[in-house]
Amino acid sequence: MSFLVEKMVNDSGVTYSLKGAGYAVLIILCVALLIIGCVARDCNKKNNAKHIAFAAMAIALAVVTSMIRVIRLPMGGSVTLFSMLFIVLVGYWYGIKAGLTAAVAYGIIQLILDPYILNIPQVMLDYILGFGALGLSGIFTGSKHGLVKGYIAGVIGRFICSFLSGWIFFAVYTPDFFNSAVLYSIVYNASYIGLEAVITLMVISLPAVNKALVYVKNNFV
Repeated sequence: MSFLVEKMVNDSGVTYSLKGAGYAVLIILCVALLIIGCVARDCNKKNNAKHIAFAAMAIALAVVTSMIRVIRLPMGGSVTLFSMLFIVLVGYWYGIKAGLTAAVAYGIIQLILDPYILNIPQVMLDYILGFGALGLSGIFTGSKHGLVKGYIAGVIGRFICSFLSGWIFFAVYTPDFFNSAVLYSIVYNASYIGLEAVITLMVISLPAVNKALVYVKNNFV
């Protein structure tokens, strides 16, 4: 793995950064996952091309809006401009297979853009499983109020992964007044994931917004 990552020792301990080969591998994997996830939905080549295009557009919007940080926490994590919603939409549009693969691809992109690597399990929790959980929205693709249900499911999945990562790998940063790494991880991760989720749910629950999103799903994607 030394040709993919570079070991770095600093005041915070041992971390790893990606090398050029590491970036290349992740980009190739990201593209492959997106294509496989959308193609797996059906065998219609015309639809596959459209699904890939819409999924790619949603991921691009998620990446752009993830860089618009309304609130940024000191130890990582931020409230963004609805970035999680765009990934959730892929699952809502195309189902669980496309949703999960697009979400994992988005997690890989976040790893490329803003990596913080302690070890493989931490990367899996924070990036692959954490962001990948947003694809759970696909479970509710055909149900009433499917977008709201799917968004809640995806956010809960991401929160669980972030909580576990904070508890297991970042317990050393727990302030003395918390006196509990578990409580600190819950409060810390809920503060930004929960706040963005509440704001997003309020927006997509507005009748005009909800109607527009349903219309797009039924007539375009």
